[in-house]
Amino acid sequence: MFTGIITDIGTIAAVEDRGDLRIEVATSYDTSGVALGASISCSGVCLTVVAKAPGRFSVDVSGETRSRTADGQWVAGRRLNLERALKVGDELGGHIVTGHVDAIGTILTRTAEGGSTRFEIAVPAEIAPFIAPKGSVALDGVSLTVNAVEDRAEGTVFGINIIPHTAEWTTFAGAKPGDEINIEIDVLARYLARMRQLVD
Repeated sequence: MFTGIITDIGTIAAVEDRGDLRIEVATSYDTSGVALGASISCSGVCLTVVAKAPGRFSVDVSGETRSRTADGQWVAGRRLNLERALKVGDELGGHIVTGHVDAIGTILTRTAEGGSTRFEIAVPAEIAPFIAPKGSVALDGVSLTVNAVEDRAEGTVFGINIIPHTAEWTTFAGAKPGDEINIEIDVLARYLARMRQLVD
């Protein structure tokens, strides 16, 4: 379980194909305090630490995970939003995030808006009903508030604003139109939709 508050930007230092991918991530985390078997969110994907060294940890990425995450995510040099798992008593500064990607979106536009940056993101039809104005969404593991939702002829698009602090502490500083992005819908929206389905 995570909060969507990013605490480090890691970089994929090495990739080894073992059937699954063994990914080594360079990080500023003190890895002496990271247990083997611990969960770390890597750009919104909950992964298990299988090896570690000073300033580095390794995770295995299965074919299933690769098929459900953004294109080009698991290559050397890729920067990742990192968050360690929530501990009981930690501040819940974002919203409840599970680290399970629901769909892949595409950044359509990036524009300056005051001191912030506004992004428009296209979402697949299957998750469009779960995206609501002023609701929560996790994009590449970052907890964000949806500003607006528009159902267009070509599909559903929603907008978010990235303040300078968020841009500095996440990979959004380098995000651009055409980039794919991991989307996790609000877990409460998922359960409410299921309950409504059973009642109807």
